[in-house]
Amino acid sequence: MILVKTEAGQQVLKDRSVPLSPRQRTAFILFDGKRSVDEVLAGAGIAREEIDQLVTLGLLGPAAGSKPAAPAKEPEPPAASRAPAAPPAPVPTPTPKPAEPAPPAGRSRQQRYKDAYPIATQLTGALGLKGFRLNLQVEGTTSYEDLVALAPKIRAAVGPEKAAALDKALND
Repeated sequence: MILVKTEAGQQVLKDRSVPLSPRQRTAFILFDGKRSVDEVLAGAGIAREEIDQLVTLGLLGPAAGSKPAAPAKEPEPPAASRAPAAPPAPVPTPTPKPAEPAPPAGRSRQQRYKDAYPIATQLTGALGLKGFRLNLQVEGTTSYEDLVALAPKIRAAVGPEKAAALDKALND
């Protein structure tokens, strides 16, 4: 199956309004209407679930004239080891997780990172070529601590007024 970026996907590629992991972003860029899903899976080092997530978000869609991929089948066990067929288990519907109780001092570090990451990528992405390396560093962060360590560089590059939103997301 061949996937291409949707209009929403093109916009996300430009403004980085949806935070993507570096691997997701690489795979997302590779979907140009010429490569199949299997080729991208082999080249980008990404799991099929992450690609499915991009499709679910509406960032990728099937290319015109591309037939949907057949669902993967599990190999059948030999006849001697087959158990009587059981009815298929119902597919559980996702239930929203109950919100974690906030720590006494406010939001958790993980929540602060989730809130601050899109702001940091947007700020550094708007810098153009002069902020390219800084943007790569932001995209390489995996924790609150990593992002806090980069905050002074971001603040110096964009100015304290624009960095105020990032500071608020990291500290409140």
